[in-house]
Amino acid sequence: MHERRALPVSRTLRRSVWRRGLPPEEPAAGESPAPSPGPAAPAETASVVQAALYRDGVRVGTPETLADTYHELREQPSGMAWIGLARPTEQELHSLAAEFGLHPLAVEDAMEAHQRPKLERYGDTLFVVLRAARYLDAPEEVDFGELHVFVGRDFVITVRHGAAPDLSAVRRRMEDSPELLRLGPEAVLYAILDAVVDGYAPVVAGVQNDIDEIETEVFRGDPEVSRRIYELSRETVEFQRATRPLVGMLHALMAGFAKYGTDEELQRYLRDVADHVTHTSERVDGFRQALTEILTVNATLVSQQQNAEMRALAEAGFEQNEEVKKISSWAAILFAPTLVGTIYGMNFRHMPELGWFFGYPFAIVLMGVVCTALYVVFKRRDWL
Repeated sequence: MHERRALPVSRTLRRSVWRRGLPPEEPAAGESPAPSPGPAAPAETASVVQAALYRDGVRVGTPETLADTYHELREQPSGMAWIGLARPTEQELHSLAAEFGLHPLAVEDAMEAHQRPKLERYGDTLFVVLRAARYLDAPEEVDFGELHVFVGRDFVITVRHGAAPDLSAVRRRMEDSPELLRLGPEAVLYAILDAVVDGYAPVVAGVQNDIDEIETEVFRGDPEVSRRIYELSRETVEFQRATRPLVGMLHALMAGFAKYGTDEELQRYLRDVADHVTHTSERVDGFRQALTEILTVNATLVSQQQNAEMRALAEAGFEQNEEVKKISSWAAILFAPTLVGTIYGMNFRHMPELGWFFGYPFAIVLMGVVCTALYVVFKRRDWL
């Protein structure tokens, strides 16, 4: 079996050269169009999205069932089957495994989503797990899908979990390029890889825009920015898990060029895909670093704001304390003459000072002396 190779890719906005030369995209007959980038994708009504047979890069049949696909492929010894599934049943996968000799471990992985991106070879069959992504503008978040691809000598089986990627567009582009489709299952695999990698471009742009907005919110003091930083950091980690393994996977494919006799044209396409995957992975790594720094800056600004608030509270408390000192000092000063006046106002019969000629002047002088003494004491202590 030949090593798997990628499709022509020298992009403007990460678009392949061969794609730019094609007519506008239209869904292939019988295949679901790409889902709109809304908050939720419509649920598939059938597991088999489309099955088609090709010979020399041209479609020669569109079976309606898996059984018909098996039968027609046996009658086309030089043909290739391309079967697209969306969340298939266990029975369907076991049927495919029995017909094409798929490894049980690979079938088990395809039954369940949440697999890490990987590339494994089981005899003549290559099993690839990819994590596709799309950016949803309305909620400003990244939606991740999962794609499992089985590639054999005369078949390609795709098992999709999620809305992305749009494989109907991949099929349409390949059918519009029969010279590439003629290269067989390897070309289909690299077309899928190319579509997944191209799908990362708007996600990168969307995440970059979110980071720019977060930076503005951080310095504006938005109280909700910490939560948004955390949510975007979590999406970036997930994005990193989707892109980073692809670098090693594509290099592993390139390492098998000589062993599997990969077509030279496909070799160039794969190298271009690998270059863009590396670029995307580096951008995502940069996003994580940027978000870490933004989180640090935000924590510093929040800390500074809290310190300023604490300082303001402390200053307010100090000013309040000074006012309390003044009020207390004057209260003590006024309390002294009140105390003297209260004592002499009791009018007991045997108070010595009641019949004293100098009693009243003495009381007034005593009040003045006590008040003056208290004033001097409080003044020296800066209470007044």
